[in-house]
Amino acid sequence: MKRDLFSVSDLSREEIEQLIEQALIMKRENMPLLLSGKTLALLFEKPSLRTRVSFDIAMHQLGGHAIYLSPEEVGLGKREPVADVARVLSRYVDCIAARTFSQETLHILAEHASVPVINALSDLEHPCQALSDLLTIYEKKGRLSGLTLAFVGDGNNVANSLLLAALLTGMNFHIASPPGYEIRREILKQGRGFAASSGSQIQLLAKPYQAVKDADIVYTDVWTSMGQEAETERRHLAFSGYQVDNKLLSLAKGDVLFMHPLPAHHGEEVSAGLLDDPRSVVFDQAENRLHLQKALLVKILMPANSEVAE
Repeated sequence: MKRDLFSVSDLSREEIEQLIEQALIMKRENMPLLLSGKTLALLFEKPSLRTRVSFDIAMHQLGGHAIYLSPEEVGLGKREPVADVARVLSRYVDCIAARTFSQETLHILAEHASVPVINALSDLEHPCQALSDLLTIYEKKGRLSGLTLAFVGDGNNVANSLLLAALLTGMNFHIASPPGYEIRREILKQGRGFAASSGSQIQLLAKPYQAVKDADIVYTDVWTSMGQEAETERRHLAFSGYQVDNKLLSLAKGDVLFMHPLPAHHGEEVSAGLLDDPRSVVFDQAENRLHLQKALLVKILMPANSEVAE
């Protein structure tokens, strides 16, 4: 049976840990062309740098091929029904990585596709980003369990996936968001269930300084995501005081990691120059999208070969 990936929660803790292990091996060693003859469709409704390039190169380095389908070419749900696009692509490709405005679009694609569908970003989650972030944290800290990740800003798709990923793997998760911009209730409920099993803790806080105090990782993201441009002015007012800068970062542990999924709005959610701070691992995060997605593609397309270490 095909395996879709809509959410971080579609994976178990053991599967996430295995993906991280395999990604680290793929990062340091040349891998065999495990996906030779395989084709990935990159079906995107939103623009992308890291997601598009990392998936394309991942397929190439593993011997496969990726084809990018822009919004203008497909007109998903407008020029052609989503269900019809899924049926047609299933006759051509081995997997679909979809970057959509709506999580519902992903579910319609998967319902009508006979090949796996990967969430390459939706309004609800960004699982590939969160998984590669775990890879970066593990690479730098040597562990996940027991660490505290503090997120400052909007309870958006990245925050949703990070919360689930952290609590699944035994990390504590603190988040500071202004009123009206909190994590979604259904995500919070699911996360609390994971925390009860893993022994991790979750804290919802109003002030950034409360969230980052003694944190191992401080994470932020843009205040206004793609598709929310009409809310820019209102969001800037709501998020004033939520910028991550040197003063805020100094409240975390001395060996804190600063993370951001990019693109960053310098001078807004992150102070100018902070991406180049020695505590910043932002560009390591970006690189690790490639390595984690290689491991993920092998797991989904060739599960029998997903243990590349053996």
